[in-house]
Amino acid sequence: MPPVSKKILRSIVPLLIVLGIWEVAAQMVMGIRGVPFPTPWQTFLRLGGLTGGDSLCGHSLYVHIGNSLRRWAIGFTIAAFLGIGYGLVAGRIRAVEKATAGIPQLLLLIPGLAWVPVAILLFGIGETATVFMIVVSATAPIAINVLGGIKDIDVQLVRAARMMGAGNNALFFRVLIPAALPSLISGLRIGLGTGWRVLVAAEMVVGTGTGLGYSIVQARWTLDYPASFACIAVICGIGLLAEQGILRPLEKQAHTRWTLATE
Repeated sequence: MPPVSKKILRSIVPLLIVLGIWEVAAQMVMGIRGVPFPTPWQTFLRLGGLTGGDSLCGHSLYVHIGNSLRRWAIGFTIAAFLGIGYGLVAGRIRAVEKATAGIPQLLLLIPGLAWVPVAILLFGIGETATVFMIVVSATAPIAINVLGGIKDIDVQLVRAARMMGAGNNALFFRVLIPAALPSLISGLRIGLGTGWRVLVAAEMVVGTGTGLGYSIVQARWTLDYPASFACIAVICGIGLLAEQGILRPLEKQAHTRWTLATE
C-alpha cells in the first residue's frame, strides 16, 4: 500500500470507530431510556442545514464560528505574548525565575472553569471575561515550555557563540530563540488547545450571546440536540485543523531543522 494511502487510512479508521461507537450509543440510549439521542446521520443533516443558512439562536452558524474564533485569537495572542515573554526573560535572568518560581505550575493546576467567578467579578458577563479565562489558562503551558527550552540549551553552544563575538542581542535572537524554537512551538500547540477548550466552556457560562459554546447550551433548551451535536462536531473539526494541521507540522519541522543544525 502506498504511504499516502496508509496515511489516509490511519486518519479514517479512528473516525469510523468514533462514529460506530456513537451510533451504538444512540441506539442503546433510545432503546433503554426512550430518549432521542442524535445519531451521526441526524447530526450530519442538521449540520448541513446550518451550513446552508438555517438560523441557530438567532444567528447563522458562521456568525457563531466567527465570534468564537475572534475571542480565541485575541486570548491566544495575549497568552502567547505573555508566555513567550516570561519564558525568555526568566530563562535568561535567574532572579526573575527565582522570584516567580511555581507561579506557572500553580496556574497550570487550576481548571479553566474555576476562573469563572474571578472573571465575572473583574469584567462582568460577556466577551472580556471569556478572553480573560483563555489568557490565564493558556499562558502557563506556553511559559513553562519556553522556559524549559531556554534552560535546556547546551551551555557549550552559548560559549561558542560568545567566542565568535556574539553580543547580547545576537545571542538572544540568533542562538537562544532558534534553539528554544521546538519547545516554544510545543508550548504554543498546548496553549492553543487549552485556550480552545476554555473558550467553549466559558461561552457556555458567561453569557456571550453568540459563539459555539453558547449555541450548544441554547440549543439544548429548545431540545434541538442535533444542533448541539453539530456544534460539537464543528468544535472538534476546528481544534483538529489548528493543532494537527498547522502547529504540529511546524513543531516537527522545527525539531527536524534544529536536530540537523546541531549535528
